[in-house]
Amino acid sequence: MEPITLRTARLVLSRPAPEDATAITVAAQDPEVPRWTTLPSPYTLRDAEEFIERSERGWKDGTNLNWSVHRDGRWVGMVGLAHVTRGGDAEIGYWMSASARGQRLLTEAARAVIDVAFGELDLVRIEWRATVGNIASARSARALGFRYEGMLRQGLSDPRGRHDGWMAALLHDDDRTPQDWPML
Repeated sequence: MEPITLRTARLVLSRPAPEDATAITVAAQDPEVPRWTTLPSPYTLRDAEEFIERSERGWKDGTNLNWSVHRDGRWVGMVGLAHVTRGGDAEIGYWMSASARGQRLLTEAARAVIDVAFGELDLVRIEWRATVGNIASARSARALGFRYEGMLRQGLSDPRGRHDGWMAALLHDDDRTPQDWPML
């Protein structure tokens, strides 16, 4: 599959490229990033380069679609669709550099990815998962219209171990109006 470049009012989303590696590495040093994501810690430039290489392969086979988020030509975050299936499912993931948080850039970028997922990619369901306690991610998912579906006991794992996880989903036909979530 050919990479899809997305544009919003303030952002350009494109396949991660080698020139993003340093910015990704610097942003991943923020302790909040490995705390809430599966990124390794410490995160090295080689980790970023390998991620960019995997992203290229993911676009080629259409199963893992990652977008680097740029504002004014600078890398500020990442949004991706993982585990994309022929049946129309995927899992969304995202994170932003500390300097880009609190500006609604994440929801702007993720909304563009969701629009292409339900449009051009013809997905039916997008899942969101996060470690219990990741309120910022939950607020973003809720703002995007995801419906909270429950908690997965010890259902998420990363190199640091197993964690309880929240799960939500957005269906193609959902109106995307934020719903009540028990933790928000």
